[in-house]
Amino acid sequence: MINPAKSKEDLDLSYLKEMSGDSAEFMIEMLDTLVEQIPVYLEDLQKAVDAKDWKAASEFAHKVKPTFYYVGREDIRDYVQLIERNAKEGIDVHNIPKVLAEIKEELKIILQQVGKSKAELQKQL
Repeated sequence: MINPAKSKEDLDLSYLKEMSGDSAEFMIEMLDTLVEQIPVYLEDLQKAVDAKDWKAASEFAHKVKPTFYYVGREDIRDYVQLIERNAKEGIDVHNIPKVLAEIKEELKIILQQVGKSKAELQKQL
């Protein structure tokens, strides 16, 4: 499930900080990459779901899942994991389009949060 409280908070970039050695420049590059990649991955996932290609859907969900962890959105990562598992096992696949729609809607908020975090990081340069 999506945690509505996380939608109102700043992103938790502690994982990126640790991974980058607290390099603002590296963190900005990673955030830029996430902004570019997540929508593409989710679009690939959407196409697989629309085609009811559950094997591909599981694979695309697996590919996008860790990106949400990088920005402290474990709630979304876990929700994507639900898609991955259910698609792989053929369980409750009729719910996958609804779950994916919720994730894509939350992505709009996440991208705003990324923009705010990036602006804060740019002040450190």
